[in-house]
Amino acid sequence: MIASTSQTWSQEHRRARDYGIHIGVLPTGDNNAITDVSGVKVGHTTIIHGNHTRTGVTAILPHEGNIFQQKVPAAVYVGNGFGKLAGSTQVQELGNLETPVILTNTLSVGTAMNAVVDWILQQAGNEDVQSVNAVVGETNDGYLNDIRDRQVTEKHVTAAITQAKGGAVAEGNVGAGTGTMCFGFKGGIGTSSRQLPESLGGYSVGVLVQTNFGGVLQIGGVPVGEELQQFYLSQHLQDHADGSCMIVVATDAPVDARNLERIAKRAIMGLAKTGGIASNGSGDYVIAFSSHPGVRVPHTSASKTQTVTLLRNDEMSPLFMATIEATEEAIINSLFMAETMEGKEQHKAQSLPLDKVIQILRKHNAINP
Repeated sequence: MIASTSQTWSQEHRRARDYGIHIGVLPTGDNNAITDVSGVKVGHTTIIHGNHTRTGVTAILPHEGNIFQQKVPAAVYVGNGFGKLAGSTQVQELGNLETPVILTNTLSVGTAMNAVVDWILQQAGNEDVQSVNAVVGETNDGYLNDIRDRQVTEKHVTAAITQAKGGAVAEGNVGAGTGTMCFGFKGGIGTSSRQLPESLGGYSVGVLVQTNFGGVLQIGGVPVGEELQQFYLSQHLQDHADGSCMIVVATDAPVDARNLERIAKRAIMGLAKTGGIASNGSGDYVIAFSSHPGVRVPHTSASKTQTVTLLRNDEMSPLFMATIEATEEAIINSLFMAETMEGKEQHKAQSLPLDKVIQILRKHNAINP
């Protein structure tokens, strides 16, 4: 089965807020998703074959126009570098992003890069382009997926890009999260957003994660992993903690690459709040960008200078807090929306036992009526 999904998902699982779990204090956007940031779109291609292929592609588009011709300020922060984030050095050097961000599995990064380059070259207005910095991140889904079989094709990547949409975002076992694990349970794609009040600028922050890492799960500060007796270094060890987490942060605030890097650093704090430990074998990367039209970087210009209006450093703290909260909730949503899956060599990833989790959270008064 191959499914391209953008706005459909299983009705069997519900997101954390649907259970009365409110992480943080800031309000969410309308969809509680990265797409609450104006212009941002997300698409998935989910690839399931027989009993061995469990993988896919997720594409995040920063805005609806020609991304190469109107680049967006961007930054990368590496929490732990055991991974492959293609294109990261140019983002760090120039401070901008010129392609969609693609997430997939470890051995499909090259395929995804080729697909992104082809897609950019074919866009109207890019006829003279001779260099493209494709940004592709990954996690290793080899426990459930026959990763050596390399089933992801360029068509799968292109489909995720071209079918990307705004609005609600599919989560759990979809796209790049199809075969991933998190805290010893089934992981996947998760997303969340925060909306600042008008008095603080009214800006939005959205986060999308591909979770495939471990540690000691906490939800809203409650030691859920310990009470479930499943956590890293426990005597009931089912979580070896290695893996990776890709985090994409979007905002419509007028910020440059320097402050986007500061925002990206806070996303790792959100990961830590869920109990992630950025283990030796975990590639924990954050890509942050601003979709604000006023700070975009034109590919060509008749002017030798560019004048932009930027948010002052003193105004950044609310965005930091929004990023931490949205990252934490996005990770939890990836767990809540993931379903039990069996894959390669009859390996089985159990979904988070939500009935037990809800009981634990109620015991700790962490459920809002």
